[in-house]
Amino acid sequence: MSRFSIPRARKTLLAAVAAAAVGLAAGCAQSSATEEPAAETAVVPYSHVHGISADPESGRVLLATHEGLFDVSAETPERIGPVIDLMGFSPAGDNSFYASGHPDPSSGLPDPAGLLRSDDGGKTWEPLSRQGESDFHALTVTRDGVVAYDGRVRMTEDLQTWKTSSADIHPASLAGTAQGTTVLAATEQGVQRSEDGGETWQLPADAPVLQVVAFADASTAVGVAPDGSVQVSGDAGKSWQPTGSVDGHPAAVTAVKEGSALRIWVATDRGVEYSDDGGATFRSQLG
Repeated sequence: MSRFSIPRARKTLLAAVAAAAVGLAAGCAQSSATEEPAAETAVVPYSHVHGISADPESGRVLLATHEGLFDVSAETPERIGPVIDLMGFSPAGDNSFYASGHPDPSSGLPDPAGLLRSDDGGKTWEPLSRQGESDFHALTVTRDGVVAYDGRVRMTEDLQTWKTSSADIHPASLAGTAQGTTVLAATEQGVQRSEDGGETWQLPADAPVLQVVAFADASTAVGVAPDGSVQVSGDAGKSWQPTGSVDGHPAAVTAVKEGSALRIWVATDRGVEYSDDGGATFRSQLG
């Protein structure tokens, strides 16, 4: 690595995103005690999905959850690595990930975890910085480093020293790309944009209220609203177009652009849904 008054029609969406942001700030341990458990928690070994990673070539889908990282590609989900409440999670390419959260005492990792990195697909994690200080509930990679949120938006280029954005935003989700410095933040005001790696932020006109966002490439972004409606941007979050929708409440999204084909995976409280037509239609794939 080198480095919004809001229209009435949006109030329901705002309430959901606001609740998510408050939940992030309060911590997953607290939300676990107050939220209704997802329906599938009785039959799968994880709950509270916080992130998702998908590999189109192998078909492998990983979920970052309250109980750790799980490969859900097979019929029986398999945990990878130690038990960590992976609140913040971001793929970094080449089987590498950045993460944060609350490790189980048996992991030997500090709590809160600060910034962690794995270069072996999540089997082991290396503490990098802000151990004992930050529980990043949103986390993403840019060309210049990492942008994360622990109550404040912070940025690091060397993975050790951090700067704090002066912007008072509270993202439920952050999205960046290693191909550029643009970062998107899903907030209760709408999807905000930063073109300088998280230091300053702008709210485009008619920015939609989305729960989760992700980049598919440097210009293509995907987001899902609390009601499951999906939107796609072809200009790095400046404007958005509605496509289809998923069933259930969105917890995480990831996407890949291959030529003109846009593939999207959305983790919801009902499982994982997949689209290979740019979000026009979705089908249940896993979970």
